[in-house]
Amino acid sequence: MSEAFKLRPYRENDEDASITLWLETWRQAYPSINFDARVEWWRERWRTELVPVAQIVIAEQDGAMVGFVTIDRTGYLDQLVVSPPQWGSDVARLLVDDAKRLSPTGVTLKVNADNARAIKFYVRNGFVKTGDEVNTSGRAVDLMEWKP
Repeated sequence: MSEAFKLRPYRENDEDASITLWLETWRQAYPSINFDARVEWWRERWRTELVPVAQIVIAEQDGAMVGFVTIDRTGYLDQLVVSPPQWGSDVARLLVDDAKRLSPTGVTLKVNADNARAIKFYVRNGFVKTGDEVNTSGRAVDLMEWKP
């Protein structure tokens, strides 16, 4: 029987597992996009834009990383990544709850407007749409916010 999910802070030696999980998740979510070609870009962004400024919480089960969330000092949730076999489990909710704990005055995020599954998840967890925009890839995104 599997152990329950455990949350813990990110450690430097989590980088490779984080990158691998990001790649696995985005391949599944958007199979028409070649995320393999974006790995080096992502690794550089991870190292220079996220790790230095965000609190990163790792979800583990049976010693394996099954998800992570990043949240910065402004309350911006840049990444919520959950292993596809864990979609529908409590992992994402636990990670978002921890992001709310780390940013008790509010959390903002951007989600691809065509990602209905993610949008439904965020709405179930108290987020509301506050606007929309187009990201650097030309995709429509919804701006969402949670306030206590």
